[in-house]
Amino acid sequence: MEETTAKRPSGMFGFTIVWIGQIVSVLASAMSQFGLTIFMFQKTESATALGLMQVFFITPFLLISPVAGVMVDRHNRKMMMMVSDLGAGIATIVILVFQWLGILEFWHLYFASIIYGLGMAFQWPAYSAAITTMVPKEQYGRANGMMSLIEAGPGVIAPLLAGALLPFIGLTGILLFDVATFLLAIGALMLVHVPQPPRTEEGEKGKGSVWKEAAYGFKYIFARPSLLGLQMIFFVGNLFAGIGFTLLAPMVLSRTANDSLMLGSVQTAGAVGGLIGGIIMSAWGGFKRRVHGVLLGWMISGLGMSIVGLVGGLPIWITGIIVTSLVGPLVNASNQAIWQAKVAPDVQGRVFSARRLIAWFTNPISPIIAGTLADFVLEPQMRVTSSLSQTFGWLVGIGPGAGMGLIIFFCGFGGILAGLAGYFIPAIHNAETILLDHDERPKTEAAPA
Repeated sequence: MEETTAKRPSGMFGFTIVWIGQIVSVLASAMSQFGLTIFMFQKTESATALGLMQVFFITPFLLISPVAGVMVDRHNRKMMMMVSDLGAGIATIVILVFQWLGILEFWHLYFASIIYGLGMAFQWPAYSAAITTMVPKEQYGRANGMMSLIEAGPGVIAPLLAGALLPFIGLTGILLFDVATFLLAIGALMLVHVPQPPRTEEGEKGKGSVWKEAAYGFKYIFARPSLLGLQMIFFVGNLFAGIGFTLLAPMVLSRTANDSLMLGSVQTAGAVGGLIGGIIMSAWGGFKRRVHGVLLGWMISGLGMSIVGLVGGLPIWITGIIVTSLVGPLVNASNQAIWQAKVAPDVQGRVFSARRLIAWFTNPISPIIAGTLADFVLEPQMRVTSSLSQTFGWLVGIGPGAGMGLIIFFCGFGGILAGLAGYFIPAIHNAETILLDHDERPKTEAAPA
């Protein structure tokens, strides 16, 4: 599919138009999610029922991700970006119609979650790959910092807006607003020019059947020690972070006699920290050597998590969560900029989908490790006089929540070690000099606009 480029915004200006459409759409989707969470709990009064929504979302997402990456590389990038928005929009329209007719049931949300997961499988690789061709490489850090605001910003504002609007316009009104913003996001995409990537030698090597091309994303990473090393830093760091964040809510509730206001304060502080970090990254763009943003960022994030586990109550928890959240955009945007600069643009859909699949592999593992260690090992030991409580009681306290605090403390330490390890592995800390940028390598031919 060709598009005319005459008078269409491009570059950083064109990206900003797309970004505005996306951040408004994601804000509205977060408001819908808030309203639907309340609806689901009122219908079922079950935490398990709420958790199943995530299961119905993540399962099709993971299953189709490798194929989605192939589609992003094979087809027009703008069209694939629209497909991701369209999938989310269809899911919302289905819910809206059922709500409008007065027949919405909780199990309908599971069906909508499947559609939403399928659409979102295209979003991250499509948008990440599009940034590579839309924005000059010196602006990758800023552009990815702006993308991090899409994740952090709505988390601060959406619950407040949805909570204020629900009594007046109801769930139907919020869903209507959500559908309207999907149209806005697609309209913003239609306004701009999204260049197709030039064809490269890597892209030609990866051609074949859908399954061969899907596997090529993994082969590409494993054939390059620097990229694999960076990915393993994230794999290890995400494993520790996942365990720590799984225990954050139960630790706070255990130490405050189930005070939801205390927990809400900690979570809000984390969202604000992420928002501020995204704003800073958008303006700054990160270190000139982006690998420092990745490795130092992981070390600072780990330090923040370790602080969260310490004894001291709300001031300590807020301090730790802000430190951790503040550097999140630095870590993610710096890493994304490295991959966007080094990976051939015409295989980025497949490679980025493989990256996401590897990174999210820790999602089902972390809660199992966290729950087992907390419930059967450290919580019982830290609630009584034992060698463990006598050794670490001064650090994380003794009593309910202390065992989880100790796990969080050591998970933060694990994050610090993950970042520090990268400085001792030349393939990782020299990744930017070992690997040539994709625009410094020969192209086979120019791609159509």
